[in-house]
Amino acid sequence: MARIAGVDLPRNKQVRIALTYIFGIGNPRARRILTAANVEPMKKVQDLGEDEVNRIRQVIEGEGQVEGDLRKDVSMNIKRLIEIQSYRGLRHRRNLPTRGQRSHTNARTRKGPRKGTVTNKRKATAKT
Repeated sequence: MARIAGVDLPRNKQVRIALTYIFGIGNPRARRILTAANVEPMKKVQDLGEDEVNRIRQVIEGEGQVEGDLRKDVSMNIKRLIEIQSYRGLRHRRNLPTRGQRSHTNARTRKGPRKGTVTNKRKATAKT
């Protein structure tokens, strides 16, 4: 099993797909990494040799941040916005959409499940 940047890559997938399991690597970046490492993108992870895995690892380390370092930077950026009390920081603190989306009727993913009204709860207890 290939382990790159602290992530175990799935053995039965193509290398170009398996690299996207690493935080910070999407399809375009995975293709760039594989061309720089001179590895065929359609090859399965289980068919990779040790030298190919090492080449991929070296290219990823040289190219930029992934996984833990990138997650840390993102959380520090959000924390900075909250500390300076910017509008975006307020939206992050309240778990609301930060990029200007409508939140009166939508944004259920960010806001969570609907909270029932108090009157509905009173009716339910009065019946029993």
